[in-house]
Amino acid sequence: MEAGIRGWGVYVPRFRLSAHDVATLWGYDSRLPKALGIVEKAVAEEDEDSVTMGWYAAKVAIRRAGVSGEEIDAVFFGTESKPYAVKPSATIVADALGVKKRKLATDLEFACRAAGEGIRISIGLVKGGLAQNTLVIGSDTAQANPGDLLDFTASSGAVAYVISSATNSVATIEASVTYVTDTPDFWRRDRSPYPEHAEIFTGEPAYFHHIVSAVKLLLEETGLKVTDFDYAVFHQPNGRFPLQVARLLGIPQEKVIPGLVTPYIGNTYNASALIGLAKVLEEARPGNRILVATFGSGAGSDAFSVVVNEAVLEAVNKGPRVSDMINSRVQISYGEYSKFRGLLLRNVGG
Repeated sequence: MEAGIRGWGVYVPRFRLSAHDVATLWGYDSRLPKALGIVEKAVAEEDEDSVTMGWYAAKVAIRRAGVSGEEIDAVFFGTESKPYAVKPSATIVADALGVKKRKLATDLEFACRAAGEGIRISIGLVKGGLAQNTLVIGSDTAQANPGDLLDFTASSGAVAYVISSATNSVATIEASVTYVTDTPDFWRRDRSPYPEHAEIFTGEPAYFHHIVSAVKLLLEETGLKVTDFDYAVFHQPNGRFPLQVARLLGIPQEKVIPGLVTPYIGNTYNASALIGLAKVLEEARPGNRILVATFGSGAGSDAFSVVVNEAVLEAVNKGPRVSDMINSRVQISYGEYSKFRGLLLRNVGG
């Protein structure tokens, strides 16, 4: 039994913080945003968190899939910004969506590839006959030490997929592979408020090595060539890295651009590559083959070969498009962003 994508949903907050404003405030070279391919980042409002955003994306995914909560056998919630240190987010979303009580439900963590990990697990459950439909959610809020380079890109957003048998799917997942090593390029110690990163080290030995290795394994195991793919979607920590990794793999730039969430809305962590996949599904045609590669620091990458089915044409119109959410935007100041993210401490008592 082959597994496939039965439905998808996305949530992108409407509030945006300009990369130029971040550069100006913290004294960076004004040319830095352009060099990194950064325009702005999406920011969750005060009353939004990874659970509320994940719930919205999942609701749309279920609607597109045409299933009810009683038909979902597992819920996986991938995030590195959960609202509770000890309390699962998957259970909150599952109950809010009316998912049946007899189910698997768990939170997954592996930096930015936890949601990709959830899809890999779901493929095994579906192909093994242990689940008919699973719900995979990737959702994160902006996490960055004010003034750090991550302050330009760490953004907010969510994506969700219903994984089912290929028979019921809008796209068949014909192959998948994972490549993982212990590469400490990005981390957050216990009780630390913000993550830390090894700057340029996060590029070559982490991002590029793992994605390239995972994709090469996928090609080797399937016998496919990069020329067999109509689109390529990679994790998007900034606006430049996906295009650079495409060049390393010999993939034409025009196959990557449709999956870029442009104008660049930031690194939505667990939602990054999978929002790109959703954007491609909304414009792809039946028969198109999509290469998808997630990345999570620490470090690992999942590579997928996805073939679009006829059912995608009807499913597109059952929910808001990624492009609509990108274009629905409200500019905010760094001060408003600080208020939304709770970066300002109140002096209680004077």
